Amino acid sequence: MPVTLHVRDFVATITLDRPEAMNAIDPESSAQLVEAWAEVSSRDDIRVAVVTGAGERAFCTGADLKKTMPPAASFAQLHYGSTKPPSVATLQTDKPLIAAINGYCLGGGLELALMCDVRIASSTATFGLPEVAIGSIPGGGGTQRLVRAVGQSDAMLMLLSGERTDAAEALRIGLVSRVVAADALMAEAQKIAQRIASNAPLAVVAVKRLAMQGGELSLAAGLELEQQAFGILRDSEDRLEGRRAFAEKRPAQFKGR
Repeated sequence: MPVTLHVRDFVATITLDRPEAMNAIDPESSAQLVEAWAEVSSRDDIRVAVVTGAGERAFCTGADLKKTMPPAASFAQLHYGSTKPPSVATLQTDKPLIAAINGYCLGGGLELALMCDVRIASSTATFGLPEVAIGSIPGGGGTQRLVRAVGQSDAMLMLLSGERTDAAEALRIGLVSRVVAADALMAEAQKIAQRIASNAPLAVVAVKRLAMQGGELSLAAGLELEQQAFGILRDSEDRLEGRRAFAEKRPAQFKGR
């Protein structure tokens, strides 16, 4: 299978498994990514997911142009029709996502990484959105998510030049949170995932939702949403368990209710 999903201790690991094609996304892997996102969203035994690419050469180099042919339907049919197929670019989940980026992270691969909440890179990672060099645009969310991730000037430099950025520069501009040695990448990503998974799952989902929605609102509106979420969670079993565990000096046992 071009995309695999394994779950252990509330952490799902989603792996693009086409190393012979630099983990490029073909129609089959695109469909399986959609399924993986749905599974992460719906399963109670998954609290966080790590997204990575198989092998040492690439996280993902975007669409597999050799296997991605122009569709028979018109753009209007695909965009507005009742049979509009799910798109990787519009995937969403309230569960936290961590991108563990090894090697090339280009085009749609970078757009996939930008869909994640936390990005960890190996020191050998390379980033880029080269679409303008071939007469196209980053049409999988790149023009929108990159600006939100790193700010206008650094995003525009990458978008307009199409040039590649190394891991050190990606860390400087805030495209990634940490850079580690290639052989420590998955251990670091899993360590962060386990730390998130150990927290109260309803609170984690609320925090992600508030952070994502708040960026589109005024400060006053965002603070109002925050207060509503605080009130909703106030009497949850997990909040009471968290206080008991703190008082008793023991790890909390959260149940997501």
